[in-house]
Amino acid sequence: MAATNVLEGEVLVDTTRTEDELSESRFLGSRWQMWLVRLGLLALLLVLWQLISGDQKTGFALVDKFWVSRPSDIGGRIGDWLRNGSLWFHLAITLQEMAAGFVIGSVTGILAGVVLGRNQWVATTLDPFIIGFNSIPKLALAPLFILWFGIDMQPKIVLVATAVFFLTFLNTYAGVRDVDTELIDILRLMGAGQRQIFFRVILPSATPWIFTGLKLAVPYSLIAAVVGEIMAANRGLGYLLVHAQGQFDTAGVFAAIIILMVLGLIINEGVNRLEHHLLRWRTAGH
Repeated sequence: MAATNVLEGEVLVDTTRTEDELSESRFLGSRWQMWLVRLGLLALLLVLWQLISGDQKTGFALVDKFWVSRPSDIGGRIGDWLRNGSLWFHLAITLQEMAAGFVIGSVTGILAGVVLGRNQWVATTLDPFIIGFNSIPKLALAPLFILWFGIDMQPKIVLVATAVFFLTFLNTYAGVRDVDTELIDILRLMGAGQRQIFFRVILPSATPWIFTGLKLAVPYSLIAAVVGEIMAANRGLGYLLVHAQGQFDTAGVFAAIIILMVLGLIINEGVNRLEHHLLRWRTAGH
């Protein structure tokens, strides 16, 4: 776009705005509008929730707060957990289980996906076993892992790793197999070695698939850790939820659920930002 200058009195005003600047400005504006709409919807939901719930004995509630609690009570319960330190303690346990299981499952899944994606004969041989193990509901393995490893952190870590493994493995395998074989053949004819082909072609092409598997695995890692804690644990956010349920503390149950939801959103946003940083070369040319 050509530069345009306008002389106003003694001030020279530059009216040039590139298309990229205009596009970025519109994007930022629409993003702020989107967040305002989201916050407005959240505020409306909380207000309606607060209004319809209460003590039916007083006649001012559509639904008794025993069943659905109230945002004010839920916020108070979270405040209590923050003040006595129990939230940080149980949150740290769940995060440790998630992190350890996620790292083990994702690393082994990616490595297995790369190896089998590069070796079709091995992949075909193991295909029935992979399909069979993948068809097992991962949460159904929790009782077995608890029998093997007890009620400490180990069974939750193994459960998380199992859930994450298949998601990352299947996506990595598909990404490696999706690489253009003609391009690989051309590079071989030009004298490229296996190492060069892998790091210059296969890995960059499969990286978006890998991140898709990682993003899918994030909520499942949280689900697996919490389910393991719900089934047998004496600490963690899952235990916090079950303890509140055992006390008929509806506000505590909702508080634990909301904490888990926020935790999942934060971790997912972190993965999205990491993907955007590592794959910024995909949008650099657009």
